[in-house]
Amino acid sequence: MSQALMSASWPIPSVVGSLDSYIAAVHRIPVLSQEEEQALSRRYHQENDLEAARKLVMAHLRFVVHVARGYAGYGLPMADLIQEGNIGLMKAVKRFDPDQGVRLVSFAVHWIRAEMHEFILRNWRIVKVATTKAQRKLFFNLRKNKKRLGWMNAEEVRLIAQDLGVPEATVREMESRLAGRDIGFDAPADADEDAKPAPEAFLIDEGADPYENVAEADQADNQLEALSGALEKLDERSRDIIQRRWLNEDKATLQDLANEYGVSAERIRQVEANAMKKMRAAIAA
Repeated sequence: MSQALMSASWPIPSVVGSLDSYIAAVHRIPVLSQEEEQALSRRYHQENDLEAARKLVMAHLRFVVHVARGYAGYGLPMADLIQEGNIGLMKAVKRFDPDQGVRLVSFAVHWIRAEMHEFILRNWRIVKVATTKAQRKLFFNLRKNKKRLGWMNAEEVRLIAQDLGVPEATVREMESRLAGRDIGFDAPADADEDAKPAPEAFLIDEGADPYENVAEADQADNQLEALSGALEKLDERSRDIIQRRWLNEDKATLQDLANEYGVSAERIRQVEANAMKKMRAAIAA
């Protein structure tokens, strides 16, 4: 539905570009009365009128901005939060029932916040800070209930745990997750000399020596050449057995080859063992 709305003729202001211009634009859009809201919603649901749906979306874009401002402390771009909230608003318009007697804004706020929450959790840290439904609830409620920037004392932990209905240990764990931040793998160009080294400084690249890389590649080539030479010294049947038993992707069984050559599986095993002995001797020479 959202893509259909975006492709219709009524233009929705784009968040891309100047955020201030976008906010000014959406605040110039007239607010709908409850009667206008219900009429537009019925036109959309009964007649599939996308123009009516877009008018509903347009009239509530200012509310998405209002909700997004409440999540400014998460360190994510306001424009991205608004964009995600707009998606939630479109989903709400699709599901809104005008006959329930509530305003669209009261219904839409849950969809708008849900999309913003998902966006925040996806982008808060590389390693997800919250994965279960309970952890997600705690993540947002803990930020709201935390009274100061430093670590919480025992009484604050107890009160928050009691208020949210979770163990105190869970509150402590989530607080430590919230305190963490992702850092760059490599140090920035203007990094302070006294600062802690970047994570890459603690990693050892065992394959970084060019001499060793060349030597290993040369040894692999020599081994392959020696194997090819040893195969060439075998008789045709022995070479075929070794090729199909050990080198082909779909390897043949002793019985498969025995049936093909009209001998016993034990005879194929003997030929194979004798061929392997000759190859080892040729490679070692």
